[in-house]
Amino acid sequence: MTEGKGDVWVAAGFAELARSGVEGVRVEVVAKNLGVTKGGFYRRFRDRAALLEAMLQNWRDGRVAAIEKQTALDGASARERLKALIRLYSERMNTDAMAIELAIRQWARIDESAAAAVASVDDARLKNVGQLYRATGLAPEEADAQAFLFYCFIFGQSLLFPQRGPRKRAQLVAKSADKLVEEG
Repeated sequence: MTEGKGDVWVAAGFAELARSGVEGVRVEVVAKNLGVTKGGFYRRFRDRAALLEAMLQNWRDGRVAAIEKQTALDGASARERLKALIRLYSERMNTDAMAIELAIRQWARIDESAAAAVASVDDARLKNVGQLYRATGLAPEEADAQAFLFYCFIFGQSLLFPQRGPRKRAQLVAKSADKLVEEG
């Protein structure tokens, strides 16, 4: 999405999506949350569907760009980059981003455009992390399987809250991460 007046509407749409799902992303609700009239919305978007389309494009493009940046070696080894990714996603919980991710995935269950956006992001995730695993020496099929496990771990650990203190949880995540990047 290009920078401009629509950005505030897209951001407000994401906030409402995270709060109440795609059903809650309605022109009246988003306008009220922004403290403006519906007329402002219609100067930027032709209808609700156009806002939803802009939101999906913004999310997809933003996630793919972040994935490509996060998986770029930039002088690090593939294992170092994988460990850095695990730290990034396990040491800090971005609850807003996770709420949006989950809401978009729920939306994807009932909408083809949302499903296509999710598939595009998942493909980018698996492709880029798979390339990191290939760079560690794994054969392509093994690298792809390891990339799949990597993302199962990344998402799963963010949704699990074992009845352990933060230190015990951190130790569990670290041991699990070691398994994901151990040398063959």
